[in-house]
Amino acid sequence: MVTVSQGIVDRFSLQLTFVLFLSVVVVTLFMALLTAPQRDEISEFYLGNRTMSPLRNGLAMCGDYVSAATLLGSTGLVALTGYDGLLYLGGTVVAWMMVLLLIAEPLRRAGKFTLGDTLALRLTRLQRPARLALALCTLVITTLYLVAQLVGSIALLTQFTGEPSPATRTLCVIVIGTVVIVYAAIGGMPGATVIQIIKAVMLLAGVTVTAVIVLHRYDWNPGTLLSAAADHSGTGARFLEPGLRYGASTTSKLDFFSLELAIVLGLAALPHVLMRLLAPRKVDVLRSSLVWAVGLVGLVCLAAGILGLGATAVVGRETIAETDHKGDAAVLLLANALGGGILTALLSCLAFVTLLAVAAGLTLAAASSLAHDVYGEVIRRGRASETEELTVARLSAVVIGVLAMLLALVSWGANTATLAFLAFAIAASAILPTIVYTLFWRRFTGEGALLSLCGGLVCSVLLVLFSPVVSSTPGSFYPDSDFAWFPLQNPGIVSIPAGFLLGWLGTVLGERRQPRDDTAYKEFEVRMLVGTKE
Repeated sequence: MVTVSQGIVDRFSLQLTFVLFLSVVVVTLFMALLTAPQRDEISEFYLGNRTMSPLRNGLAMCGDYVSAATLLGSTGLVALTGYDGLLYLGGTVVAWMMVLLLIAEPLRRAGKFTLGDTLALRLTRLQRPARLALALCTLVITTLYLVAQLVGSIALLTQFTGEPSPATRTLCVIVIGTVVIVYAAIGGMPGATVIQIIKAVMLLAGVTVTAVIVLHRYDWNPGTLLSAAADHSGTGARFLEPGLRYGASTTSKLDFFSLELAIVLGLAALPHVLMRLLAPRKVDVLRSSLVWAVGLVGLVCLAAGILGLGATAVVGRETIAETDHKGDAAVLLLANALGGGILTALLSCLAFVTLLAVAAGLTLAAASSLAHDVYGEVIRRGRASETEELTVARLSAVVIGVLAMLLALVSWGANTATLAFLAFAIAASAILPTIVYTLFWRRFTGEGALLSLCGGLVCSVLLVLFSPVVSSTPGSFYPDSDFAWFPLQNPGIVSIPAGFLLGWLGTVLGERRQPRDDTAYKEFEVRMLVGTKE
């Protein structure tokens, strides 16, 4: 029996992983520096090369979204919960369809560098307060997600060395965080795009090859794989039926629905995903890019499902749970069983690179919002030079990276999936209502934007503070305390409707104070539907 304290891989795998990871970092850093903006132009720093093909844009979008939580966490969820884990993976693909069908093209036509530019174009008053509120939401979401990536690097290191010492944890976070800062601060969007494409190609190759090995082991028969997984799950046929994790009670069913709602709606409002939607110069390129992204993410999710089932069939659900109760070790245990140290090292290196790539995109999105929306448009009121704003963006990337490193060291034992899902919930509760109302509701006002942004943020955060995530359960931040009056771990089922309701309420109250002016919306609508020449 293998335990976390012993680690799950041998010294050879650790050394090979280090060599591979170092090689990838050196290559990507060199390419990021090579493709970094050569001129002090904020458009190049924020949006990068706008003439990329749909395939490369699709790879970059796939790389922006698919994190280590998808590679390790989703695979582990399937390995431990069977049907419920597969259902969770399906929500990810649906989320990308939401982006493709609902907001991508209108937002691209009406946007410039950030979502704040779209808000400013749409609103006739309270533009600067709305930018500030949006920047606050962006900073909270990206910081939570960034901390989740850095904490995930410690959790991944634990699979090699067992419980790391404080010095080892600090070194791991500083190294990962420093590389991320270099990608974002120096490379900008061009540098982040390079690592996203490299990471996406590596990820697709790694999970596809491993999934092929699993299917070959079971004679390319999915039924045989499912039967083997059920036989080694310890639960028999229940492993392939709904309810193993989320169907035990009404509360758990509501929790699963809330989680899926946050994932499906939250993806369309994640700041680093929204920023990527603005990068293609032409709408038809964006449309084709999103089709590629949907297909590539779907392939990753399909492979993750196969790997999760394969881990249960080959390693056994009990061994996975005893190694790591969250299941994050499932894919590494499977790799060790199928290909020994070499395959384990390859997938481990891939997980570290995935952490780097997603963290770089998050840091860039937060830095861009602070530099463009807060400094350039609120503090300097549009009078900042491009060189000045670019300098602020790079300094912001450093500050955000250091802040995330400090928070990761303080909360290193936190559940990375919980942090990531909270970021999704805040995005769906605060930013999504603002996007939908901005694009599609003629009456929407600055008061509605402020109330939906601030109210959605406060509502989702407060519900999590008084949920089992923070207290009352063994896996909580404070397991010995009990002040969890909200029963669900994800607040989306309550906070998302609240965000839309507050946006409507703020608009109605704003109209009573000052009659609306349809002229601004008519101009905005024309641009949203037709676009402008660039």
